[in-house]
Amino acid sequence: MIELRSGDPRYPALLSAIPSPPALFVRGVLHADDALAIAIVGSRRPTPYGIAVAEQLAGDLAGRGVTIVSGLARGVDTAAHRSALAAGGRTLAVFGCGVDIVYPPENGELARAIETRGALVSQFAPGMPALPGNFPARNRTLAGLALGVVVVEATERSGALITAGFAGDLGRETFAVPGRITSPTSVGTHRLIQDGAKLVTCWQDIVSELPEPWRRAVRGSSAPSGEQHQPENGSDEGQMLRLLAPDEPQHIEQLIARAGLGPARAAALLMTLELGGWARQLAGQRWVSVESRAGRA
Repeated sequence: MIELRSGDPRYPALLSAIPSPPALFVRGVLHADDALAIAIVGSRRPTPYGIAVAEQLAGDLAGRGVTIVSGLARGVDTAAHRSALAAGGRTLAVFGCGVDIVYPPENGELARAIETRGALVSQFAPGMPALPGNFPARNRTLAGLALGVVVVEATERSGALITAGFAGDLGRETFAVPGRITSPTSVGTHRLIQDGAKLVTCWQDIVSELPEPWRRAVRGSSAPSGEQHQPENGSDEGQMLRLLAPDEPQHIEQLIARAGLGPARAAALLMTLELGGWARQLAGQRWVSVESRAGRA
């Protein structure tokens, strides 16, 4: 275990950018690449739908080089950590107690796995129990470690909403997953969407909102660089790629009309092609294929 303070070269860059960054106690290793991070949080008593969505988003992002940040709590947090590890990615767990205390205790094995493939972090001194008053401060630190916060499921008074509020205060992106309008665990996420949070249906919805340098840092595929295959002709990605040309920029609205797809689906496909190195976005939402790769088919 080590203690880090802002100004130490090992201190997380994103967290150092917030007002009054806390000292951190760390088990495991923090990497510079952990700055490409998304937090996934939600209900401690999620529905099966919430668990499935958390696992899908965490796995898809972690497999593309995005570090998943969460709070090791029961429910959505646990699902996000486990899926990130299963995808071979990195994950950070932010404690509301001393970093030497695993809470909840049944996540001891998971905490050990995170320590070897990421880090356990806390702003509270070793030995500090998981007191209720610790968690708002923990949630601020959790939000500060990520480029954005995704809330998967949350009741009207969920702590996940506090984390999302801190994300907004800190200038980070806020995302929310829609659910059934009759489900109590979706009341909070729907409120976030009404208040302006980005509605999330897939990992592309998250990445598309990140600043360009971060978008370009996301791997387009879990395949090693240089081994990505051109999208199949029969796939939606392949059909969209065939509409692009290397020297004839097309506005996204033109591509939407030509593809016969909804705007959200078309935008997600273009983002997938960009992340895979097959397409490039120019100024004014105009798109071209990448000649050096498109010519390989």
